Amino acid sequence: MPRNILILGASYGSLLATKLLMAGHNVTLVCRSKTAELINRDGTEVRIKLRDEPTHRAIFSRGLPGKLDAASPADVDLSRYDLVGLAMQEPQYTNHTIRVLMIKIAAAKLPCLSIMNMPPLPYLKRIPALGGMDLEEAYTNASVWERFSPGLVTLCSPDPQAFRPPEEAPNVLHVGLATNFKAAAFADQAHNLVLRELEADIDAVRLDGQDVPVKLKVFDSLFVPLAKWSMLLTGNYRCITLAEPQSIRDAVHGDLRLSQSIYDHVDAIARRLGAEAKDQVPFEKYAKAAESLLKPSSAARAVSNGAPFIERVDLLVKLISQQLGMPNADIDRTAEIVDRRLNERIVPS
Repeated sequence: MPRNILILGASYGSLLATKLLMAGHNVTLVCRSKTAELINRDGTEVRIKLRDEPTHRAIFSRGLPGKLDAASPADVDLSRYDLVGLAMQEPQYTNHTIRVLMIKIAAAKLPCLSIMNMPPLPYLKRIPALGGMDLEEAYTNASVWERFSPGLVTLCSPDPQAFRPPEEAPNVLHVGLATNFKAAAFADQAHNLVLRELEADIDAVRLDGQDVPVKLKVFDSLFVPLAKWSMLLTGNYRCITLAEPQSIRDAVHGDLRLSQSIYDHVDAIARRLGAEAKDQVPFEKYAKAAESLLKPSSAARAVSNGAPFIERVDLLVKLISQQLGMPNADIDRTAEIVDRRLNERIVPS
């Protein structure tokens, strides 16, 4: 049975949308009015490399079994949807029209699957060790999340690396690293049935008889998505320097011993919260993948382009580590560099 999925964010969200459309489900992308007009007229294009093929294939939404449409936040009819995907950068949820929509989503009690790097606060409240911690400082506006029931929010690790080519229209996405989305289960089994249905349908998709990368994998453990924290603190946020941004490869491989030290410490934080070794990704596997990541992270590019706010997983991990009694000087240094770069954007009145 085709499901109707609402995804907030038409950039990175178009990757998950394309996988759902290929599996025969229907998707609405929430975005700016001009982008919605473009998508409703031309559809989306996601470029992805299949296994053992030398070049990327262009997958156009218009040729897929599921139906795609796009809408501005004010034009969304929530009664249509079985599931909401949260695929915007965390600071974007402070936009007034998005906040209004989020209030409506929370009131509708729709299950929400986040594919943000920054975990929604209601999800963190599902982890007992984090329930009493003061973590709001890491969020652009923590009040965005106060109406959401924790059991209705889950986290999906956004491991696939993708970006909008700057020379292309905003309905084009290029996938640089075609790994899997790893989702933790919801609290309610009825919602998990939907999630596992989507998992199976995406897994069954073939293109010209070939398997298509970027799967949706569902796990009972709440801690599987937290494996991304070690990657972000070791690579993505260390792309931000006091000078020009560096690539993820250079951030990781410039000093491999230091990188492993940071990675291992963040892994240890996750284990202190309740993660097991099977929930995590070995450093060697991440370091190997980082060899092909030749561009700065999206966070580093945003800072370099003058963004006043970015997702602050670095600050979140710093706050958690301090409140666990596990501070780390290298993590603190990374957060301080990000703070300095963002403070450069503040113009005194």
